[in-house]
Amino acid sequence: MNRELTVGNPSSVLWRFCLPLFGSVIFQQLYNIADSLVAGKFIGENALAAVGNSYEITLIFIAFAFGCNMGCSVVVSQLFGAKDYKRLKSAVSTAMILTAAVSAVLMIFGLACDGWLLQLLNTPQDVMSDSALYLRIYVLGLPFMFFYNVSTGTFSALGDSKTPFLFLAVSSSVNIGMDILFVAAFHMGVAGVAWATFICQGISCALAVFVIIRRLHSLPDADKKVPLFSLTLLRRIVVIAIPSTLQQSFISIGNLIIQGVINGFGASVMAGYSAAVKMNNLVITSFTTLGNGISSFTAQNIGAGKEDRVRAGFMAGLKMVWMLCVPFFLLYFFTGEVFVRFFMDQPTALALHSGVIFLRILSPFYFVVAAKLAADGVLRGAGLMKPFMISTFSDLILRVVLAVLLSRTALQSTGIWCAWPIGWIIGAGLSLLFYKRAFMDSDNTVPLERVQ
Repeated sequence: MNRELTVGNPSSVLWRFCLPLFGSVIFQQLYNIADSLVAGKFIGENALAAVGNSYEITLIFIAFAFGCNMGCSVVVSQLFGAKDYKRLKSAVSTAMILTAAVSAVLMIFGLACDGWLLQLLNTPQDVMSDSALYLRIYVLGLPFMFFYNVSTGTFSALGDSKTPFLFLAVSSSVNIGMDILFVAAFHMGVAGVAWATFICQGISCALAVFVIIRRLHSLPDADKKVPLFSLTLLRRIVVIAIPSTLQQSFISIGNLIIQGVINGFGASVMAGYSAAVKMNNLVITSFTTLGNGISSFTAQNIGAGKEDRVRAGFMAGLKMVWMLCVPFFLLYFFTGEVFVRFFMDQPTALALHSGVIFLRILSPFYFVVAAKLAADGVLRGAGLMKPFMISTFSDLILRVVLAVLLSRTALQSTGIWCAWPIGWIIGAGLSLLFYKRAFMDSDNTVPLERVQ
């Protein structure tokens, strides 16, 4: 169901819109958590390390899908807020064409360079074959992931966060069952984990695209022909998509560098990190997705010429992500060992220690990174991509450099974990400063980007 985010109490509107998004995050992360859980419990520690190792490479592909999602979502949100339904439909079809081209190029690249990418990570030989197998199957499913992401971006732009939640709830639940079936019953090993994800993502993609087509036909002026491709709208989509892609890509590249450093400490540290980072990614992805909801809220209201609602939306969003921080902090800081053990049947002392320390160091700073991602959501929804990029890259570069340097000190692998909070603090300070300049200062000189 389409919903305008430009009317009603901003706090209530944002809460109703974002809660299903959070539910979607939970089920989305179940894909990856289920893969790691089944690999660690039913296959072994090396299989868990292999899945976690390959996952860092898949984040590069996810970055491009995220960029297509955000480019489509922000542009379509502004057009929906302005009630320009004809150009809205053209923007969706243009984004789909862009998505097809990008996913095809990345699939060819992934299949041709998977071994080289794994070598760049200093992947140990005892997990190399499983890492490569998992990665190849994942790459084959890239078109499914890309079209699904653009579809969910369109749903969000239309104010509908419930439909993608329902898709993910069903497909993720089925994915868990298929993981266990393929690995425990059919003894397919790491390949079974990968094929289960491939099949479930394919089904989700097909359903999402079908519903989006139906939804677009239900908009006003459905009988009017619209161009399937618009160069003007493509430029606007790309203006948002490229910085969003670069943000996620550089984060992924940074994670690859960090993963390479971690791999130098052996399979046990790799396994402990793989388990703990899954739990951490659940939190960060939750904040990012809620930030995307704030982006849709911001874009719709800017499209409708209601910039004053953006400030109220940001404060409501900030309260929402901070409320989410509390249970995650308490659970990870005080009971982190339970979550790490959950992924491994008989963890070594080093694997367990590495995962627990990772969660205890990062979890107190979730409040900081949550504020950053909420502010980033406003900046992106307003089309202010330059300050958005400055904040993101400052956080990332500092985090990667410190991870490399601190790993060479007496702290060893623990030094790597310490780099995260420092980067988050710097990035959050910059994002909040740019938000203040754009929406709080009376002498605001930052131009807001609208689709023309």
